[in-house]
Amino acid sequence: MRIEILGAESLGVRGLCCLVEAGDRKVVLDPGVALGFRRHGFLPHPVQVAACERVRGRIKQALEDATDVVISHYHGDHIPLVDANPYQLSLKRVAASLMRPRLWAKETADISFNQARRAKALAESLGRVLPATEGTCDGPMSFSSPVPHGDVGNRGGNVMMTRIEEGGEVFVHASDIQMLSDEAIERIIVWKPNVVIASGPPVYLPGLTSGDKEDALRRTLRLAGEVDVLILDHHLMRSREGEQWLDHASSVTGGKVVCAADFMGLRRNLLEAERALWYRKFPVPEGWHEAYARGEVNAQAYANWSVSP
Repeated sequence: MRIEILGAESLGVRGLCCLVEAGDRKVVLDPGVALGFRRHGFLPHPVQVAACERVRGRIKQALEDATDVVISHYHGDHIPLVDANPYQLSLKRVAASLMRPRLWAKETADISFNQARRAKALAESLGRVLPATEGTCDGPMSFSSPVPHGDVGNRGGNVMMTRIEEGGEVFVHASDIQMLSDEAIERIIVWKPNVVIASGPPVYLPGLTSGDKEDALRRTLRLAGEVDVLILDHHLMRSREGEQWLDHASSVTGGKVVCAADFMGLRRNLLEAERALWYRKFPVPEGWHEAYARGEVNAQAYANWSVSP
């Protein structure tokens, strides 16, 4: 089994997109990417935009010969969008590649209105049904029944987790569970995975209490004790506080807990956490974002600064 993480916060963008090759299956999970539209009072710095352009290219390339595409839920950093903003993945870029692979998708009965609207727009634009596949299996792939997007009862609704097995190796993509639900953790453990990737807790949000963080750590230690590698990223790695939380969890577990960049052997590249710093280092020309939205400029001049070597 080959696992490649295409986009995540420690790789400079918002998302949790993975490519998994198992036997004759080439599975792309959550083929979306985004940048926080405003953070620390700023629009995305061009350095972030350059990272986003690179990840969009990776996702597009992965989709070109994918056999399967999985959609865990319908937030704008997890799917290609019909109405994408300049810092997301537009469906137009990848629509042709989405006509061939098998689609496995989260049902829409237990998600927000906006998510359901995006799912409908995606299906209509592709002219394909997005089958509700929760609780089903197909060859090496299994899909969970709904689990909470974060804590139970939150407005984000539910997400779908995916299990992929090959030759005794088991990979689980747990998307936006955020380590805030015991239910999600116990379901993952039942699947007996070797490698798990999931969103860590959004410690940058003021609404997350110290008790929430302690409970998330407890769940992290519980899951890490059952797997070889636990990859936590996404919401967790949007701040330096999150990076410190990850490093503490890693030290307690003997290095079992890592971020996406660690897993891929790359330097951590927390561009969103450093957005204000980038604006101080490299002031952005007036009108740059408007010109970028119109397609009049690109971020190529900033590309070398956005790379995780």
